[in-house]
Amino acid sequence: MARLRVFAPAKINLALHVVGQRADGYHLLDTLVGFASVGDWITLDTDKDRGLSIQGPEGSALDPAAPNLVLQTAMEFWGKGRGVLGLTLDKHLPVSSGIGGGSADAAATFRGLLWLMEHMGKPLTLDIEVMKRLLSLGADVPMCLTCDPARVQGIGERIAPLDGLAKLPLVLVNPRVQVATPTVFKALTEKTNPAMSTLPADLGDAQALTLWLAAQRNDLQAPAIALAPVIGTVLDRLAATSGCMLSRMSGSGATCFGIFPDAAQATDAAARIAQDNPGWWVRAAVLDGQDRAAPEPIS
Repeated sequence: MARLRVFAPAKINLALHVVGQRADGYHLLDTLVGFASVGDWITLDTDKDRGLSIQGPEGSALDPAAPNLVLQTAMEFWGKGRGVLGLTLDKHLPVSSGIGGGSADAAATFRGLLWLMEHMGKPLTLDIEVMKRLLSLGADVPMCLTCDPARVQGIGERIAPLDGLAKLPLVLVNPRVQVATPTVFKALTEKTNPAMSTLPADLGDAQALTLWLAAQRNDLQAPAIALAPVIGTVLDRLAATSGCMLSRMSGSGATCFGIFPDAAQATDAAARIAQDNPGWWVRAAVLDGQDRAAPEPIS
């Protein structure tokens, strides 16, 4: 029997360019993603057949009886012949917030399943068919699998990991509004936009990387603000905070991020923003490329 927990870090779209749309309706992206030090936790327990339970400070926003990517991933890859499996989602990220919460949870669940299968002597090979099955769960799931910074293109299937990405202290802010991803894409009037420019030669230079990011875009930001103007208020608040070098929305929103010179300034900024806006979800975090993917066995 085994019990382990897996971290599901928030996925941050540092830049997100919509460069086209396929005939089947899927949008083509060119995005730079990184993974933050805040996120959810998934616990897998082969000694308890209790399905999925949800807890944590953001857990009340989810209905345990509703479809959930954690449970869907387990049903897709665990199978009846492998024995019982209890799942617990410890939810810390806001729901439908543009930082990959559901996709990160699914990817973390899959990493836990891989660990369990390996230790049961029934390893699962990460071949093309398995990756297609992961992609079918959600376009963001494959990019969340390793938690590595990456340039991601296509609908999410073309993933180019990036080594040596600079450490970026962040403040993450969500104004407690949900904007549905399909609605934001539908509100985007121009579906064919320029791709990201050539990446900086030295990704480890935080200042140079931030300057490069400032010249990139999130093409979903304007339509998201049109649907939920408070997103613009959040971006303005971040930009006006001392030390903020860049503010931008992540994904389809409504979570926004600010990049700061160091962790101390990010922590101070988060405290000030939270104090002034008690209804918002505010967290200081760091995007540093640290390996956060490995499951942690629980004795």
